[in-house]
Amino acid sequence: MPKKKKLVIIAHAPSESTKKMFEAVINGASDSEIENVEVQSLSLLETQPEDINSANAIILGTTENLGYKAGLVKDMLDRCYYACLDKNEGLPFTFYVRAGNDGTGTCRAIESMTKGLSWRLVQAPLICRGDFQAEFIDQCEKLGLSMAASLEAGII
Repeated sequence: MPKKKKLVIIAHAPSESTKKMFEAVINGASDSEIENVEVQSLSLLETQPEDINSANAIILGTTENLGYKAGLVKDMLDRCYYACLDKNEGLPFTFYVRAGNDGTGTCRAIESMTKGLSWRLVQAPLICRGDFQAEFIDQCEKLGLSMAASLEAGII
């Protein structure tokens, strides 16, 4: 049996709707058909460099705050940056954004910070715009499933 790969899901989920989205990503990634992927889910505050350095892939989740990513995303990346620098170049990742507006500034900010770490965006970001919709849950679940399945299959 091959060694399990590790998918780390890190998210900012300050509201009931963003908690549901986070849980949906975790549920998708934890699908029973995916046998060789270990899923670890963390809040931004509890994430440590060793969590990132032990990952084979990462999914980040954030809210759009004033046209930018949540401050806790920056805090987490700032805290972990030097301990992760040069240790996980090419790390496959994607992210999702709960955007009240269009999410453009949030995407730019995340892509800029992860570029500094030399991570590799392997799936288009999921931007959930406007008022909360039930379809966001399905989209988040598919995001988690897609990343876990791709990791297990060796595609990413």
